[in-house]
Amino acid sequence: VFAAAPMGLGMEVMAPATINALNGSSVKLSCTFNSCYKVENKQFSLNWTYQECRNCSEELFLQFRMKIMNKQLDRFGNRVEFTGNPTKYDVSFTLKNVQLEDEGTYNCYVLNPPDRHRGHASISLKVLTKEPPKHDSTVAVIVGASVGGFLAVVILVLMVVKCVRRKKQQRLNTDDQKTEEEGKTDGEGNPDEGTK
Repeated sequence: VFAAAPMGLGMEVMAPATINALNGSSVKLSCTFNSCYKVENKQFSLNWTYQECRNCSEELFLQFRMKIMNKQLDRFGNRVEFTGNPTKYDVSFTLKNVQLEDEGTYNCYVLNPPDRHRGHASISLKVLTKEPPKHDSTVAVIVGASVGGFLAVVILVLMVVKCVRRKKQQRLNTDDQKTEEEGKTDGEGNPDEGTK
């Protein structure tokens, strides 16, 4: 049975907008996604790309097609380690021994069929040469956590609504097909939609 998903509803892919990393440290670039469907390795695809500047071209360095494949960019060598788990909707990776030239934009592209729209999120990585000064950021942390928690709840509610709608749409499409078939076997030949 073919069910049309509501148009314009891509997958939700979540990643922090900016991550600060200390030069020489390891940093996890976190990317997660929501999908109404279970991840099937045969169909699922993931691309991580790196962009040095806004108008620079994107360089593919990590890919998932049936399994994880590191594209050995000279820039990263063997410092990229996939630390996510697609079946748990996590496609994060860790960048080891961060260098100043690793600064830039990291794009996370996810497609999980039968979702037909590829989801995308990007992270701006800033490399620091020294620890930022320790100042009391308790209020900022509390505000940030509250806003983040609220947004997480909103996203979760939207996902539930979207999944319920999609399943309802699939049921409607199935019912429409059944009604058409019943109409054909009616034998009367009158296209009366009201009779079931």
